[in-house]
Amino acid sequence: MFKRIHITLPAILLLAVFSAACNKFHNHGQATRFQVTIENTGGAYKIIKSGAFTMKVGGSSAGPILPGESFEFSFTAPVGAHFSLATMFVQSNDWFYSTDGNGLPLYKNDGSKMTGDVTSYFHLYDAGTEADQTPGEGDNQAPRQSAPNTGPADPNNTVREVTASVLPAVDQVIKVTLMDDGSPYGFKVRVENESDNMTLQTSMGGVPVPLSPGVWIVFDPSNSNLLFTEGQADYGMGLEHIAEDGNPSELADNLAKETGITVPLSPTAYAVYKGDNPIFMEGQPADDNGLEGLAEDGNPSMLSTVLQSDKQVSTSGAEDTPVGASSPGILLPGHMYRFMVDAKDGDRFTFATMFAQSNDWFYSTGQNGIAFYDHGVPVHGDVTSKVYLWDAGTEANEEPGIGSNQAPRQSAPNTGPDDPNNLVRMVNMNLPKGIKVTITPIVP
Repeated sequence: MFKRIHITLPAILLLAVFSAACNKFHNHGQATRFQVTIENTGGAYKIIKSGAFTMKVGGSSAGPILPGESFEFSFTAPVGAHFSLATMFVQSNDWFYSTDGNGLPLYKNDGSKMTGDVTSYFHLYDAGTEADQTPGEGDNQAPRQSAPNTGPADPNNTVREVTASVLPAVDQVIKVTLMDDGSPYGFKVRVENESDNMTLQTSMGGVPVPLSPGVWIVFDPSNSNLLFTEGQADYGMGLEHIAEDGNPSELADNLAKETGITVPLSPTAYAVYKGDNPIFMEGQPADDNGLEGLAEDGNPSMLSTVLQSDKQVSTSGAEDTPVGASSPGILLPGHMYRFMVDAKDGDRFTFATMFAQSNDWFYSTGQNGIAFYDHGVPVHGDVTSKVYLWDAGTEANEEPGIGSNQAPRQSAPNTGPDDPNNLVRMVNMNLPKGIKVTITPIVP
């Protein structure tokens, strides 16, 4: 015999609530509406490249350069970029050589590299951080001070050009030369000490002017005055330590925090599907389905159209308007696309959005997409761990953020030579993942 079970009214109500909750998440073949959010989590950077130069050519340790000695360093830069550096006029309290806030152009108007002597772009500046003494004589100047960062504050705390007529001309102390390093976007810079034992005249006779280790930056000219603003106080980022003591470490570290490639994401194409991934097959050439147009130029229109006609795809589309925007546009850092899809148990999700500082890279799911359900329960939350950066294999790769055949800099869509490896594959570079994808079920 079966034992009779007595269920109280509160227990019945509890079971009813539990049953309703289960029905919401176990939809028994009914579609659930999901909200998908694709967010650009990459950084927004003011500086493209930066670094410090500390060791003279042929040297074995960090230190200033004396007459006839030089620093050298190399970097790559995109067409249109500008350049600047800062190095101390060591026979001073807080003077340094640099360009004005606009820097110097690394390329000519025709796109060819600027090479040769560019010393004319450089000026001698007073950092406004320490009271000035007679150049080459003061006891608070680096060659004679008892310790770094000595000397009273400057009563005029603004950065300004040094114009004293008794000082040697800029090109009598420093020479800056730009050289083509032989690679498509590569430069080498040489900073030479042009002074001699009579260059700076003091009450005790002539003395040379050492030049200190310093920092360099490559930047888009829309971001000017990155090292200082003439007529304003020093930013407090470390320029003072170069100008007073010839120490670039603090400024170099702070510049590094603002250095990188700002990567927009393109409008995205997406699909809800069963079976094989309808966008690409890893290890195979990209299909003629519009992936190339998205991966190279950020255009999802052909891909989204092809997905609509795919029999495995139940829902597809393209999203091109960031949340809060009134018109279509790319996805800049800190912004997101959001859209709704309907999916049943067994359906999977995939999408593609261009890594816009590349020739043909795109973010997408893995080959198997992302399941909308886990044992019948709708997926909820961050699924970025299942998103990867892919190379479409349709265009030869250039350095991210530098190449002229990449969308932000190319002369027209679909430019650039073919990729010698035409297979879709993961990008094997240690790049930070600049995307976050979230899937949220919308329960009535």
